[in-house]
Amino acid sequence: MRKIQASIASKNPAKINAVATAMETLGYAFDLASAEAASGVSEQPRSLEETRLGAINRAKTLSAESVDIAIGLEGGVYELEGEMYLCNWGALATNDGKVYTAAGAQLPLPEEIAEKLRAGGELGPVMDAYANEIGVRHHKGAVGVLTAGLVNREEMFSHIVKLLLGQYVRGID
Repeated sequence: MRKIQASIASKNPAKINAVATAMETLGYAFDLASAEAASGVSEQPRSLEETRLGAINRAKTLSAESVDIAIGLEGGVYELEGEMYLCNWGALATNDGKVYTAAGAQLPLPEEIAEKLRAGGELGPVMDAYANEIGVRHHKGAVGVLTAGLVNREEMFSHIVKLLLGQYVRGID
């Protein structure tokens, strides 16, 4: 396979590293650029649909650039049977208009976090306060805090990127 020209729609180190790690693990030759891209959804996505759309919008924003693929990754929350869950989505957009999507880890949030989110809070700052740290979203993420470090944000998003790349590669064979 030729070298893939890729872009990640984020300047967040956890997301950039997730894409690079997934591509390296799969043995792809690639050049990776990163750029901020608007999600087109609320700052704190509050449904599976909104979180997925945010990832798609981010990827599509960069897909017109001079890259083969653009990847958007989005974290959000949603309610299920009275409990709030963390969710994560990714999208891969090609320069010829195809879009692939995949979801990752979903786990329930402690009620004290869910209450703050229901009151209008955003997960990043709420998790910083909960973990008594600064910038949780840039490294271990909520998933890292909630799994006692067994899974971090980069690993979680890297899994999603592998799901996206698998669909992409299958589609170009």
